[in-house]
Amino acid sequence: MGHIDFVSKEQFVELTKDLIAERERARREGKPWIKPVIDVDVLRGGLASLIDHTLLKPEATPEQIRKLCEEARQYKFASVCVNSRYVSLCAKELEGSQIPITAVVGFPLGASSTVAKLCEAEDVIQNGAKELDMVLPIGYLKAGDYDEVMYDIAAVVELAHRESVLVKVIIEACLLADEEKVAASLLAVHAGADFVKTSTGFSTGGAKADDVALIRRVVGPSVGVKAAGGIRTREDALTMIAHGANRIGASASVQIVSS
Repeated sequence: MGHIDFVSKEQFVELTKDLIAERERARREGKPWIKPVIDVDVLRGGLASLIDHTLLKPEATPEQIRKLCEEARQYKFASVCVNSRYVSLCAKELEGSQIPITAVVGFPLGASSTVAKLCEAEDVIQNGAKELDMVLPIGYLKAGDYDEVMYDIAAVVELAHRESVLVKVIIEACLLADEEKVAASLLAVHAGADFVKTSTGFSTGGAKADDVALIRRVVGPSVGVKAAGGIRTREDALTMIAHGANRIGASASVQIVSS
């Protein structure tokens, strides 16, 4: 959880300009800008293993959560993704299966204190969560306070990794300029996150293919990229994978794998 001095806000801007110029040059030359980490053709019959089957709406009922778990068992999704309230219910419903529970932390605003995020993370881990989707402090990121962003992410990562729990950092790309997406992705990587995730699905926009590709270009092949928000069809999912995603968050998961 150290001080970030490897790059300044101005350097993020310059780095982003270079990346965008690189992307545009690749487009002009008809060449791929990034290399997908998963072969889309191989996956056409097996998308379920990459999808976090998601139900985060505030009006979700316990019965709907039970159905979510039943569908996850049936289709063998990568995980179920729920609010912290429902982690213990999912643990009961998924007992005996190999399907992990993803719990959101600091969701959807990212504006709760680091202490509050740690309390929530500890609670859901104790109740059976094996993956956390946390929202970084967006306002601090936009203010250029990278130390605070780094501390917030790293604190949750440190707690989670002690329990062998994965952490996906939601950057809420729809609220960020390109250089802020680059900064957020690099900060997440340097804080030890396992994935960078595009969106909560509760703000002004969801996953965009260009954002997924930019994140993948920044984080490289060894860190996961999760595309989430507005992914409703098989083609949507395959497009995100072709642009570098190796995890998909969707509430329309059954529709995606059944089409």
